Amino acid sequence: MEKHLLSGNEAIARGAWEAGVRVCSAYPGTPSTEIFEALPQYRDALYCEWAPNEKVAAEVAYGAAISGVRSLCAMKHVGLNVAADPLFTAAYNGVSGGFVVVTADDPSMHSSQNEQDNRYYAKSARVALVEPSDSQECIDFLKEAYRISEQFDIPVLFRTTTRVSHSKSMVTFGERELVPPVPYARNAAKNVSSPANAYKNHPKVERNLTALEAYGNTSPLNKVERKGSKVGVVTASIAYQYAKDVFPEDTSFLKLGLTYPLPMNLIREFAASVETLYVIEELEPFMEEQIKAAGIPCVGKELVSRLYELNPQRLREMLFGVKPQIKELPVQAVSRPPALCPGCPHRGFFYTMSKGKNFVICGDIGCYTLGASAPLNAMDTCICMGGGFSVGMGMAKGFEAAGVTGKKVFGVLGDSTFFHSGMTGAVEILYNKGSVIPVVLDNSITGMTGHQDNPGSGYTLQGDVAAAIRIEDVLRAYGYQNIIIVDPQDLTAMQKAVDDALASEAPAAIIARRPCLLIKRIKHESGLCTVDTGKCIGCKKCLKVGCPAIMMKDGKSCVDPVQCVGCTVCAQVCPTGAISRKEA
Repeated sequence: MEKHLLSGNEAIARGAWEAGVRVCSAYPGTPSTEIFEALPQYRDALYCEWAPNEKVAAEVAYGAAISGVRSLCAMKHVGLNVAADPLFTAAYNGVSGGFVVVTADDPSMHSSQNEQDNRYYAKSARVALVEPSDSQECIDFLKEAYRISEQFDIPVLFRTTTRVSHSKSMVTFGERELVPPVPYARNAAKNVSSPANAYKNHPKVERNLTALEAYGNTSPLNKVERKGSKVGVVTASIAYQYAKDVFPEDTSFLKLGLTYPLPMNLIREFAASVETLYVIEELEPFMEEQIKAAGIPCVGKELVSRLYELNPQRLREMLFGVKPQIKELPVQAVSRPPALCPGCPHRGFFYTMSKGKNFVICGDIGCYTLGASAPLNAMDTCICMGGGFSVGMGMAKGFEAAGVTGKKVFGVLGDSTFFHSGMTGAVEILYNKGSVIPVVLDNSITGMTGHQDNPGSGYTLQGDVAAAIRIEDVLRAYGYQNIIIVDPQDLTAMQKAVDDALASEAPAAIIARRPCLLIKRIKHESGLCTVDTGKCIGCKKCLKVGCPAIMMKDGKSCVDPVQCVGCTVCAQVCPTGAISRKEA
């Protein structure tokens, strides 16, 4: 059969199509984003969308499952924190059509604020947990996850990691399953989660899990690879690939794909067949704790660190003390911290804010988090999506309680984050009379995760024209009376906007609006900044804007023509007029 090279995320999209899924909803977040970017190619057979946030996505997908069709929801690991509310209740209610939630964990925090292990969500929410280890399993295991969901009346958490999501391997395609919708029938006892109904549904959850554990002992998702009787390894997900590389050829493996509930009888039989049992897993001792609690001796986190992403090299050193051969080279590696792109519209805002000596700037998750980096150094906090407004409110109230005066608090987030979870924070500031100026950096796209559309962009995931929600209309409806819209690359206007907001007696908000230069459907002016070295005095003020296109050469400012887009922020900063813009 014909083979195809797919990433894990692309394979999940293919698996959803093959499984007969009809409704898909997600919020973008690395490392899960590409699942839904790959879904529109199947739009003739299924509906897919970007939801405003993960909670909404989970509710939409679960609603589709209640209606009787198979549905898919996807998010990164911290996104499940947002979606936990509907997930926990969905476990009590059960499903009609199959309901699968993809959670993409990020060991080593390649693009995340923590490395939480979402396997514990399955145990806490009382839902099934399935973990693939390569792209083919992303297809095959996903199809089996839907059968599990429907057979055991339970949501399924489908956990990947960054390596599974982004690594590519060969897969074989299958045909689409023609799964007929389950006819909808009103069932309040099942779908209305009142205390009385939930009380009756909880025992059902436990019975389903008990039955699912028994199923796991013979499930095709769990397999024994018998080689020898000296050493046995229980493992799952990408850790299986690493362990196969590291352990000797005569090692036996119990590779688990259904990891909650664990198939304890199968594990017990496997453990009895080997002299020493290892449990190899990334991050937390999720399986190890349960195996030891069942009275099965094993070796795990006493050797294998719970910190960061595993790889064969790290695992080999931790297990067997084999250190890699390292050759020192007499070359100093160049430090290349991430920076805002040349011409990024956020740069003008953060440069303006960096000049305020008494500003407290509460930031958020997105490209603009880079405003915290040198040389801008214009962000005090970054906690979570929507936290820019709410954390700012807390700090303002804290300053008031402590009698601190003179601190001006700004809450900063982007347009996608505003729709995700910033609107409630904006209400909080207004309702509870917070001395916080909310700022929305509107670049007309969801930038950090790769330019996905959002409710303000005017387009859907499937490419259809949609209503473009105007942020100023939302803020005005809340009661913000002074809404200042400004082009952040005009530094004079940007400074005036900040000053006017600070001086405003009416509730004020700032919208710094300029589209991201990387949006393909928007035509941008092209230009290039150049330096008159005769006028340049080498003061390096232009470097303070933090643009990668600006550098010093022979004591003079220099603009890289490959990177420069002619935004002129550097020219506006130059005290001698040495930098000017010319049309491309």
